[in-house]
Amino acid sequence: MKIFIKFLFASAILLFGFSCTNLDEDLVGDITSDINIDGVSTTGGTSGALSAVYASLRDAGTANHGGYYSIQEISSDEMAICAKGGDWFDGGILVELHRHSYTPTHAMVNGTWTQTYGAITTCNEAIANPDLDANQVAQARTLRAYYYWRLMDLYGNVKIVTTPGADAPQVTRQEVFDFVESELLDVLDISAVSSTMDPSGSALTTAVNSYQINQYAALGILSKVYLNAEVYTGTPKYSEAAMAAAYVMDAGVYTLCGVGCTVSNLGKRNGVPSDPDNLEGYAAVFAPNNTANPEHIFAVNYDEVTGGGMNFSQMNLHYSSQFTWNFDAQPWNGYATLEEFYNSYEDGDARKTASFIVGPQLDFGGSDILDYASDDGDLVLNYTPAINELVPNSLREAGARPGKFSFKQLGRDNMDNDFPIVRLGELYLNRAEGMARAAGDWNAGLAFVNELRARAGVSDYSSIDAGEFLAERGREMFQETSRRTDLIRFQKYNDAWWEKPADASDHVNLFPIPSDQITAATGEPLSQNPGY
Repeated sequence: MKIFIKFLFASAILLFGFSCTNLDEDLVGDITSDINIDGVSTTGGTSGALSAVYASLRDAGTANHGGYYSIQEISSDEMAICAKGGDWFDGGILVELHRHSYTPTHAMVNGTWTQTYGAITTCNEAIANPDLDANQVAQARTLRAYYYWRLMDLYGNVKIVTTPGADAPQVTRQEVFDFVESELLDVLDISAVSSTMDPSGSALTTAVNSYQINQYAALGILSKVYLNAEVYTGTPKYSEAAMAAAYVMDAGVYTLCGVGCTVSNLGKRNGVPSDPDNLEGYAAVFAPNNTANPEHIFAVNYDEVTGGGMNFSQMNLHYSSQFTWNFDAQPWNGYATLEEFYNSYEDGDARKTASFIVGPQLDFGGSDILDYASDDGDLVLNYTPAINELVPNSLREAGARPGKFSFKQLGRDNMDNDFPIVRLGELYLNRAEGMARAAGDWNAGLAFVNELRARAGVSDYSSIDAGEFLAERGREMFQETSRRTDLIRFQKYNDAWWEKPADASDHVNLFPIPSDQITAATGEPLSQNPGY
């Protein structure tokens, strides 16, 4: 089975036109049998006519390498994938993402387009099914609107295809925005977002199931769209972003996962006394057993057996970290956090502790883990926040490793952690920012920011400005695919950061329309974005 899994992964790499050459190392942990540590099951919630619709979230690159997650994260100041000799250079496409030198032939830019339109096709086929009831159609339409938000955010001018097998003309970003907004308002049965809106006539329900879209999930997506409306159309809708978030928050259905909100620590090592028995608060929101977390409004149902596609343990960790969690597959040693971003957290911030893996690494029994191919003169595996270089020879253990979606003992290469698309903590930030921008005063939403800081165990702000708000949003939303979008909204995406010069032009705020898609457009043509 292990050989078969590696073969599938290698085949997927060839389809994208890039490779990782780290699969030749073969480490075997000292625990080899599967166990169910606390009986948690994450397989329910999306069965029936919409199962394929919700499965499309896993197929659309939400939490794996090569698609949406990758181009949102690696192009930001959160993460990089450094070349380690011939390993992870991959024809230069990862460096291009980091330095914003991507071109229309970029494999991940094309892969993200293909994955997203594939998901839209799945939604269109469901919507065309006459056996679906009004609620099911509303769910599928909401998810389709969410995918078009992704396309609008990434590429700008795209085709709005709503009929299976059909083609459509390329339209402007404004027209895509209008479509997304009208779809979400229509499924909510409201004419506009306001302080007096009443979505009670919506075909969407208010039933709480984080694997299915309800009214609150649709409003959360609409809040994201409105928060970035000025970028997309030139017309701000910050008040609407705040009001959509406020409706969900004020309903009182969801709560921040804070003190007393705990799950068993499935990654606990018996020989490491510092490993807690339970994960509490922020750490519990993203844990392997985070099913039905009270903060999740809409989440992707990942399951190591029935719902694969989340591969963070493989993507982030050094090969030898297999011994820490006794994974059944060896990690790939790819993604690492930029040192400046890691250092933006205060010591004592619970989000820092939960989000990053740093320092000397220990195995299940508490012994040092060794890297027998070490390139820094020290055999002990020690994740250092500092990274020596992006290319050509980054040290194998350089960079704090993303660990926010934490790992469990005996984990497989596909993880169990549900990935939130809409969660309450984000809506606190959306409400605060929408209020602040609408009022022209960054302190207008300070109380909501301070609630998140209190949950993280750090002191309140007495005041805040735009730069600090962006930093605080980064600390709360790390690894949730929002950073590129946030940097663009705050006009920081074109700045210089580690191993990345300032952009010569802001045309890179949109990815290029993939050249493969332009060539393949035999019906309605596709035009390239300016600057490419």
